Amino acid sequence: MSPGMRTAGLAVLGIVIPSTMVVVWMGRAEREMKAASDATADVALASASEDDYCSPRLKTVLRRVAGACGLIDGAGRGCKPGDAKNVAALSGDDFNTLFVPLAHRASIVQFDAEQVDLDERGKSLVESAWSEQRGASFFFVVARASPDGNAAFNQKLSQQRAESVLNHLDQRFQDPDLRGSVGLLWLGEEYAQLDEKFCEWRRSREEDCTTKDINRSAFVAWIDCQI
Repeated sequence: MSPGMRTAGLAVLGIVIPSTMVVVWMGRAEREMKAASDATADVALASASEDDYCSPRLKTVLRRVAGACGLIDGAGRGCKPGDAKNVAALSGDDFNTLFVPLAHRASIVQFDAEQVDLDERGKSLVESAWSEQRGASFFFVVARASPDGNAAFNQKLSQQRAESVLNHLDQRFQDPDLRGSVGLLWLGEEYAQLDEKFCEWRRSREEDCTTKDINRSAFVAWIDCQI
């Protein structure tokens, strides 16, 4: 091989080798970037899944209810039906629909007609629901009455049902900070009546369930959205 051909060959190698290395490096970098992108996408999807439940709309309602019901300042007061309508700024059906995603962890404690005391199964379910905190900050108790009888009486009835749940938690767990985590809503017969599909939720009674039965109740659940 002549000196000229040797020189030309070295020059070609001097170009090809670096170029090949650059292609290899770029390919490796592209694969690493794709892997990082996939990992980021997984995180985003997980976050989006969380946001599907803790939607801006739900967070707005929770923030309003938490403030009005004393959860944010720890006062532990409750909300009556008129307050609930104004605080939630939703129709009764819309309000109930917001909490449908809680079906897997919420419980419905049922009461006899015109009764406010928890029976043994009701007490057990309240304690079970309380034990499922899993890092959540707010425990909601949303009590109702069926539309039988006088509206004022039913409002008082649902208030006493909500307070019955809170009083049982107080007596059972004797936690001085408990009331700062519990928000009471008593809706009487005037707002957010439940339909029979809520009979399929976890509830304290196994008997057949009608619309009247499911509304003689208190809905209890931890809410784990950051508000």
